[in-house]
Formats: sequence, structure tokens, C-alpha cells
Amino acid sequence: MKKGVLFLVSLLMIVSVALAGCSSDDANGSGSSKSKTVSVYTAFPEQEVAVYIEEFEKETGIDVKFVRLSAGETLARLQAEKENPQASVWFGGPSDTFVAAVNEGLLEEFQPKGADKLPEKFMDKKGVWTPIYVGALGFANNADWLSKKGVSAPTSWEDLLKPEFKGEITMAHPASSGTAYTVYATMVQLLGEDEAIEYFKKLDQNMRQYTKSGSAPAKQAGLGETAVGIAFAHDILAPKHEGYPIELSFPKDGTGYEVGAAALIKNGPKGEVENAKKFIEWAISKEAQDLYAKSNSFRLPVHPDATVPEGAVSLSELEVIEYDAVWAGENRDRLLKRYEADVVGQEAAKE
Repeated sequence: MKKGVLFLVSLLMIVSVALAGCSSDDANGSGSSKSKTVSVYTAFPEQEVAVYIEEFEKETGIDVKFVRLSAGETLARLQAEKENPQASVWFGGPSDTFVAAVNEGLLEEFQPKGADKLPEKFMDKKGVWTPIYVGALGFANNADWLSKKGVSAPTSWEDLLKPEFKGEITMAHPASSGTAYTVYATMVQLLGEDEAIEYFKKLDQNMRQYTKSGSAPAKQAGLGETAVGIAFAHDILAPKHEGYPIELSFPKDGTGYEVGAAALIKNGPKGEVENAKKFIEWAISKEAQDLYAKSNSFRLPVHPDATVPEGAVSLSELEVIEYDAVWAGENRDRLLKRYEADVVGQEAAKE
């Protein structure tokens, strides 16, 4: 009888130790419970991001689950999920939106291996997010519409206010899109806050539609659904490369640009942390950034040895302003409240 009790006690102790070990592994995201997947929120268009994900999965054996959201939508999702985030990586979108997320404690500090090879001017001084590409704002003009109307493509922000463009301009809404927020912050930095609000009030009179996605205006211009779409150059060059009748122009009075970023989401799914770190380290590698050229995305890689896509427009070729992404991120909430109160609310944005 005593032997039986001792055996039972010993067995219970072994089971308890084993369960404690498993629990420890779960808490640290290691051991047999470690996930073989990584969950990603991405601002890249689905067709484009699929190229990167397929290559990452092939190289690492890690499965990627992703949800495509614009940068503003990603920030809103992270705010809503703060107590229980459903993804481990935020991949793509302007860094000023990442700055806003950092200030709310939504991202985890992480500087990946290989970050020392990237240009210092694009780096996050707080060491939270990491740059992965850059791109300037431009105008996607439907060449057929311009020819039919006998109108020249706009080459300044002021040109967009001309009467010939009434009802013919499309831009995303700054509250939902990182692209459009960069447009807004660019004009505030270029003109001053009050003057920028007055500018957007006038531009609103020429607007055909506000979209949720920053890349949508370029696609609409290519399809002839709008005469002019305001977007980043890489999002304009992609449909142009596919054969759509798009003429790309830039504002000569100064344009803003994005530093696209990637970051760890704070307290993401257990077991994915190491996979998430591997994903970001892969994303800044030469091999990963060479894919920009192969996927016809026209993004400018930040890795100095990566191949620049043929036809991409570098920042050095343009009249770019000294865009302050940190200031833009820190003032995002205040500026958006004023835009929605004085220009147009987010409910105006359509898919």
C-alpha cells in the first residue's frame, strides 16, 4: 500500500514538473509549443506582399499569416487590440504612423541584425521601428483624360486647385491612410498649419473621391475613374508598368516622402517572437530588398547594396522637403482632429 502511494506521489511530481516546463516554454515562446508561423499586418498591396511572403516562407520554412490594412487602419487595429494583439509584425507603411504607435506603447523596441548597414538618416533614433524602403509623393495622371481635355499634368500643389480639375482628383483620407497623412503633414510643413487647412478646404472642392487605401487613387487614375490620383511614386509606377495610361508628375514646389518601416508589435501572439524577429531581419536584407525590382513595386530599397528597380525615381532627382516624420507622428492625433473638423470627416472615405 505504502509503495503504491509513493509511486502515485512520484508520478504526480513528474507530471507537475513536466507541466511547469511546458508552461515556462509557452510563456517564453520557446520549446515544443513554439509556433511555426508569424502573423503580420501589412500596408503592402496584397499582390505585392505575396511575392515577399512566398520568398520568406521558402527560405525559412515559417508560415506567414497576413492581413492587408492601410497604415492608419493598422494603427487603429493596434489601439483596439492593445490588451490582446493578434499579430506580431507591422510590415510597411510610413514611419510617421509608426512614431504615433511608439508614443502609445504599441510597439516593441527591436533593432535587427544588419541594421547597421542602413543609412543613418532613415533610422529610428529610439530603436523601435526599422526602415525598409523610401518613396516620394507624386501625381498619377490619366494620360487619355489629359489628352482629351487638352490639359497639362499638374506640376505643383497649386495646380490641383485649378478649375479644370474640379471633381477629378482622388486622394485617400488622412485618418485611414498613411499615404494621405503624409500628404497632409507635407502641406503643413510646407505652408504652415492654418494655410494647409485652407489649402485642403479648396482642394476638397475639386475632389472626386476620398479612399481608404493610399494606393487606390493611382489605380483609379489608371482605370480612368479619376483624372488625377495623389499617391506615392511606387504605387503610381506599378500600374503604369502594367500598361495603364498613366503619366507621373511631381510637385516642383516641394514634395514629401515616406520612410517605409517594419516593427515588432508589443505583446503579440505567444511563441511568434523569434519568428517575427527573423521576418524583420530578412526584410532589411539585400536579398529581400532585391525583390522590389523583381516584383515591379518600384520602391526604393534602403539597403545600399540592393538593386534599385529600373524606372524608379530617387529622392535626389526631386525637389523634396525636409520632411519631419517624427514631428508628423507626434502631432498626428491633433492634426487629424483638425482636418476632420475643418475639411472632411473620415466617413467620406470609400473603399
